[in-house]
Amino acid sequence: MSMTLWGRKNSSNVQKALWALRELGLAFEHVRVGGGFGGMDDPAYRAINPNGYVPTLKDGELVLFESDAILRYLARAYGHGALWTDEADFALADQWTTWNTATLYPAVAALFFPTVRTPKALQDISMLEHAAAALAARVAVLERALEGREHLCGGFSFADIGPAISARRALLLPHGAPPATPNVAAWLARVTARPAFAPLDQPIGTCLEEWMEIEAAHG
Repeated sequence: MSMTLWGRKNSSNVQKALWALRELGLAFEHVRVGGGFGGMDDPAYRAINPNGYVPTLKDGELVLFESDAILRYLARAYGHGALWTDEADFALADQWTTWNTATLYPAVAALFFPTVRTPKALQDISMLEHAAAALAARVAVLERALEGREHLCGGFSFADIGPAISARRALLLPHGAPPATPNVAAWLARVTARPAFAPLDQPIGTCLEEWMEIEAAHG
């Protein structure tokens, strides 16, 4: 079966799917959509993703949107032994995937969009103190969870993918980045050193102008 992934590489949601696909060694076509690439309002794209967001995955006749649904599908369909080991492991990985989307990522986004995704002239960093404190509290949860562990669930699994993408973006923030914590720092160094992550390793910039330049250069 042929597999296609739609989305731009600098989207944290698309990165979840790209990382999983590469961990599993799956062949796929990557169609760049969204951001400066446009295309999300094209009728053909809306026919497969009525929300007009990214990512979207097509595997044979199956079409999926929502990044966590795609990540779980890839893990369940192709990743037994590589991204999870047994049902308990899958459940725990699912827990951390959900926690990332519901808890960690929104705290990152509260600082990411007013800075990196806002023109330099329009940024107001004086309003970010509360958001920075909230993000630090979320990262502290991750720090405690990683005490005495190399990964969130035993060995590397899909549990690590979403939280690592969000935590790495948090540490790259130009304003409000959480303080360095040893467990998170060691875990991030470990998981982002994996070959499957290498194509996703790119800066985010400090403002919208820089973000768009990086997007054009790196896809």
